[in-house]
Amino acid sequence: MKAIKFEEFGGPEVLQLVEVEKPDFADTEVIVEVKAIGINYADTARREGKYVVQTELPYIPGSEVAGVIVASGKNVENFKAGDRVVALIGSAGYAEFAAVDESVLTKIPEGVDFDQAVALPLQGLSAYHILKTMGRIQKGETVLIHAAAGGVGAIAIQLARIFGAETIIATASTEEKLFHAQKMGATHLVNYTEEGWGDKVKNITGGRGVDLALEMVGGEVFNKTLKCLAPFGRVVVFGAASGEQSSFSPGQLMRKNQSVIGFFLPQIMRDPELIHQSFNELLAYMKSGELVLTIGGVYPLAEAAKAHHSLQGRKTIGKLVLRP
Repeated sequence: MKAIKFEEFGGPEVLQLVEVEKPDFADTEVIVEVKAIGINYADTARREGKYVVQTELPYIPGSEVAGVIVASGKNVENFKAGDRVVALIGSAGYAEFAAVDESVLTKIPEGVDFDQAVALPLQGLSAYHILKTMGRIQKGETVLIHAAAGGVGAIAIQLARIFGAETIIATASTEEKLFHAQKMGATHLVNYTEEGWGDKVKNITGGRGVDLALEMVGGEVFNKTLKCLAPFGRVVVFGAASGEQSSFSPGQLMRKNQSVIGFFLPQIMRDPELIHQSFNELLAYMKSGELVLTIGGVYPLAEAAKAHHSLQGRKTIGKLVLRP
């Protein structure tokens, strides 16, 4: 089968289209003929050797796949050949076939296509748990969402509204992206490439600051976000898309009882019951029309490098998808 592999860390050019053996599968696993693959910032961090945990080379990236089951192990109980499924896996999703354990499979509801389905697991679960599990969002609160036109950001805006946020401040780098954030439900828009964006956020809140901030840019954006927090405010860090690391003095959090919280989805995934409950909740929001997923671009598997380049160039809106 065809797959995308890299044997050294570097830019998008290290991604190679190669022929590899189809995966073997255990008794509790199925083989999925992959129809759509989700692209994420975690994939680019893996490729650059900057992921939260070590990446062993050579490596086939990809943690989101949607497709059709073509074979199953003898102990698989709830799925069969022909089922349309979506899954969040550890790696090796950039391929024509994937071996997936039954425990992480979810059937795709009628009326949801493969591209839409694959846009939900990582970014949908991330947005959900950043807001609810780690951010402890409460009704009536003010939420600041950076990179609001991206996959996580666009979902987080909608979920913040569903969870009862009163004010949703979205930041992005272009007017087009801000317009998209507004369509998703943001109540206020701020261009974070412009001077004084932090002051604009504070002005929107009448000087009080925001209760909860979602931060994945890093560097100076993180430092300025801290200054936007209200008393008892929380900032949840879930990435550093700029490639810049941040530093701060923990003592500056004490005066207003503020918190900086880290988020890493694989830790959440260690609780299968929590994952299934939240994923089913997200699917219910999709079925009801409360949650809309935006596909920002679809690329052939062979153009994975081009897709990574677009993602890291911050030229995209919504979810990027590969198709074998």
